[in-house]
Formats: sequence, structure tokens, C-alpha cells
Amino acid sequence: MSQKVKKEKGLNSEEFLSAIDQLCEEKGLSKEKVMETVEAALAAAYKKDYGKKGQHIRAKFDLVTGGTEFYLVKEVVDETTREMSSLENNKDKNINQKKDKSKSNETKLNRFNPERDILLEEARKIKKDVKVGDTIETKLEAKSNYGRIAAQTAKQVIIQRIREAERNAMYEEYKEKEGEVISGTVQRVEGSNVYIDLGKSTGVLLPSEQIPRENYRIGQRIKVYLAKVEVDTKGPGVILSRNHPEMLRKLFELEVPEIFAGTVEIKAVAREAGERSKIAVEAKEEGVDPIGSCVGQKGTRVQTIIDELNGEKIDIIEWDKDPAKFIASSLSPAKVLAVDLDEKNKHAIVKVPEDQLSLAIGKRGQNVRLAAKLTDWKIDVEGANLIQEEEQEKKKKPKMKI
Repeated sequence: MSQKVKKEKGLNSEEFLSAIDQLCEEKGLSKEKVMETVEAALAAAYKKDYGKKGQHIRAKFDLVTGGTEFYLVKEVVDETTREMSSLENNKDKNINQKKDKSKSNETKLNRFNPERDILLEEARKIKKDVKVGDTIETKLEAKSNYGRIAAQTAKQVIIQRIREAERNAMYEEYKEKEGEVISGTVQRVEGSNVYIDLGKSTGVLLPSEQIPRENYRIGQRIKVYLAKVEVDTKGPGVILSRNHPEMLRKLFELEVPEIFAGTVEIKAVAREAGERSKIAVEAKEEGVDPIGSCVGQKGTRVQTIIDELNGEKIDIIEWDKDPAKFIASSLSPAKVLAVDLDEKNKHAIVKVPEDQLSLAIGKRGQNVRLAAKLTDWKIDVEGANLIQEEEQEKKKKPKMKI
């Protein structure tokens, strides 16, 4: 009979541990976090049937025996941290509060609650070296039978805590990937928002983060830039982007081994998503061709990125520490004749052949605009007809006879 009772009260720790391990693996949670959840649920069930409303009860589950110990937790307080309930203390407190209110705006003290508070004098009878702010735990009688409402409460606590732990675990995982390019599958399209399945979570591609005129179909596999991760009640709020300038940088890091290894560095990126981009690269080791590394054999590397970005044109430019040379290169494919710099105002006037003026400026000013973003200089482009006229004038001018 005693063995039977023991069997009913006890718990097969091996089966319980196996269930915990399975839950941790499925949800991606730590064992400690799951055990905290189980103990919180047991404490809630105990308090529902055997405790009082204001009490703070802590449960400690023993994985070896399968038993649970319960403790009543009280905070050590005194008159400086709690408002006492006696009339004398209340009068003194009211007088002090009126004085203090005229001097400073102090927060009102919480009222002393014997269910969760214990006075310093009483606490020192239990533990001599206790201080205000410490906690005193008193062991409670163990219980194994719980009513239907208590069991339901425990179930709700477990579900809520597991969801919270799962959300936090996913948040931490994706927070570490913030600023990276990851692969996902288009899950659904709601209005203008596109939801991408990332595996353990779903991210949203807002209209402002999409490539203009790009179409998305359900089941489509695409790469996205993880722009921001926020805490959300339904899970981590993962904000994705397809038009972020940093996405271009990350794609080149994935496709070009020299960039990933650090022998070639991307110094600057300018992008107008879906249309055209410019990147400036520099070789960190002698004998390395930075532009050739990015283009790849027969253009395979850059073409892979162009295909990923829905045909976006990409100009790859060699970075130069000389602003004039860098600005001249940034206006590629146009040929530059001269660059006049106003370094104080970071303003450059660029001379190009008259027949290449439209090429240097680009469609709707796109080429010069991207060059300005890339170099961080204000750029004005002028035709070379003025220079040609000056040269012609010099030829026409008669020589003076001495």
C-alpha cells in the first residue's frame, strides 16, 4: 500500500527529463527556462488552492525524486520602505510626507502587506545577518492534490511562459543576425505587405522596403536584408528590406571570396534600388584586381547579384584617396577631362566632352546623383565647349611683332 501511494505521489524523473529535452529541442529553449516555467506553474496551482491572494510562493522541483517543495517568500522591510498600518505610524508618516512633499516630489511608499512583507526585527529572529531588501523563505507544507481550477491555472501559466520563452529565444536568435542577408520564402501577400518565411519566424517586407516594380509570388525563394528586430507580443517583429544599400554590400560579401577574406574592401555604396547602383572597391593586397574580383570570370559573380536584385545595373569603381581621381571614376562610364575641387565646401565642378554630357549626368540625373552619394561630394557637370572655345581663341589671336 505504501509503495502504491509513493508511486502515485512520485514522478518518473527519466520520463519527465525526456519530455523536457524534447520540448527544448522542438521550441529551441534552454532546459533552465523550461524548468522555471514548470516551477512557476506549480507555484500558481499551489497558491490557487492552498495559498492567499497577496502571497508570493516559490516552487522548487526535484528532478531526482520527482517531488516539489514550496516556499513562502517575504521581503524584509522597515518604515523607510513601507507605510505601516498602525494609527501612530500613519500619523507620523502623514506628517513626514507633508514635510517631504513641500521639499521634494518623493514617490509614495507602498503599504505594508503581512502576506508578502516581513519587518526587519521579525526577520532577524529567523536570520541574524538579514538586511532590508533581502528575502526570507519559509517552507510550506507539500501538497499533491489540486482542484480543477488550480490545474487550469497551471496549464495557462505553462502555455504563457513557454510562448514568452519561445518569443525571447527567437528574438535573441534574429537579433544576432540583424544587418545580415538571409534567405526566405514568400509565405503570403497581404495588401502591399509581403510576409517572408524565415524558418523559425516570419518577417515582413513593407512597401517602403521593397524594390520598385518587383513582383513577389507565393513560394518564391529570395534573399532579404534583416533591417531591424523588435520585441512583439506575437513573436519577434522582423523588419526586412530588399532596397537597403547595405544589402548590396552583403551580397558582394557572399559572392566574392576576396571581399569576405578582406583582400578587397568595399569603401562606399550608392544605390537606387531596382535601377542602378555604384560601389567603390579597394585592394588591400598588391597584385589583386579589385574590380576583376567583383566582376568574376565572364562576369559571373556580378551577374548573380544582378539577377538576385531583379536586373539592377551595378557599376563597380576603384576607390582612390585622391578626391579628384575618385570623382572622375565615379562618373563612369563617362570620360572626364578635368575636376576642379572646392575642398572647403566639398564641391566639385567636372568637365566632360560635350558629346558625353548626357552620359555623365545620366537619365533624370541618376548617374551624377549616384556619384555624389558615393563620393560624398556635391558634383556639377559641365560640357567641354568652353575649353574648346578658349583654345580656338588662342589660335586665332595674332602674334605680336617685336
